[in-house]
Amino acid sequence: MPYLFTSESVSEGHPDKIADQISDAILDAMLAQDPNSRVACETLVTSGLVVVAGEVKTNAYVEIPDIVRQTIESIGYTKSEYHFDAKSCGILVALHQQSQDIARGVDQGENKPLGAGDQGMMFGYATKETVPEYMPLSLVLSHRLMRELAKIRKTETALMPYLRPDSKSQVTIEYNDDGSPLRVHTVVVSTQHDEFASEEKMQKKIYEDIVNILIPRVIPADLLDSKTIYHVNPTGKFVIGGPDGDAGLTGRKIIVDTYGGRGAHGGGAFSGKDSSKVDRSAAYAARYIAKNLVHAGVAEEVLIQVSYAIGIPQPISIHVKTFGTAKEGISDSMIASKIREIFDLSPKGIIERFQLQNPIYRPTATYGHFGREAVRQSITTNYISIQNDGEKTIETKVKGQKEVLFFPWEALDCTQEIKSAFGL
Repeated sequence: MPYLFTSESVSEGHPDKIADQISDAILDAMLAQDPNSRVACETLVTSGLVVVAGEVKTNAYVEIPDIVRQTIESIGYTKSEYHFDAKSCGILVALHQQSQDIARGVDQGENKPLGAGDQGMMFGYATKETVPEYMPLSLVLSHRLMRELAKIRKTETALMPYLRPDSKSQVTIEYNDDGSPLRVHTVVVSTQHDEFASEEKMQKKIYEDIVNILIPRVIPADLLDSKTIYHVNPTGKFVIGGPDGDAGLTGRKIIVDTYGGRGAHGGGAFSGKDSSKVDRSAAYAARYIAKNLVHAGVAEEVLIQVSYAIGIPQPISIHVKTFGTAKEGISDSMIASKIREIFDLSPKGIIERFQLQNPIYRPTATYGHFGREAVRQSITTNYISIQNDGEKTIETKVKGQKEVLFFPWEALDCTQEIKSAFGL
């Protein structure tokens, strides 16, 4: 029987996403100087105020207020009428040293491997529903709507000149009996906007622009029909938005960040956490494995759960579910067993495989951590080299450029190894 499924996305100007971007920008700034930085950075944003709190252990020196203001400016909060702008907002910083009780269970010693930064379970998911994303179609389209709206706001200002940074999208897909996408059932877009002289004209103008300009750029015409429902700014006026309309917190959009409600989520947020926190790094590894399994033809849909205990290097469990889509002769338990053979899922193994001590996290804080393209880019590093000559410690800053891979967990570079392991 046909059914409906819905996912949502939010813009980079949404208050929760502002918080995520600030937390990850601070993390990147510390990793650029000290790759061994331990960071758990939480951010709160509200009218005219940013609060940065958490625990860090680093040799880096970072001007936190500068990072905060640069991040807010890049998002587009640059006008006083937003009641939250880069130049004038207050900034409170309450970062302190990482707990020694946590560090003793996690730190790598001479004869002690790096342990997991916390207990918990993490999930990875992939589906052949969209290629090359290997993600649910409802979420892919929701993210595309927000990315395109941001592009119009920033680079095509004459097209929709009233746009402000805060916005949300939601896409409902109608599926066939066999579980394949049939059509777009409903599209919801709410966007913050400037004041209009007439509320009636405002609603009409924004509706027409979203339906006639934004949606055709993003959603393929063959998925739309005369029955598709559009809800554009359904409450009417949306002038007050961003942190002035709603407080924002790091880690409050974990479903937007992951699989849009498909698959599962262990509950741990990503942004502001360095890679020793398995909430982040193990979720990336699980996504990588699931995506490569699907690409290799092991199954058409894969959900992987891994779980850890704090201070223990290897996962205490691996669970796989393929929803009856695995190749004939391949069971879910067999896949779980092969995963242990093929992949090193210790924190050290994950960090080394994906080079997660590089400053690559700010781009992950908007439009999802998964379904992205693994791309190689040049970054500026400013490492602190520490040397001891026997009498004193000498710290030297080493500035330079290096090539790093962003979204490395999205790479499809393990297909042949997986095929060999399963005899495909």
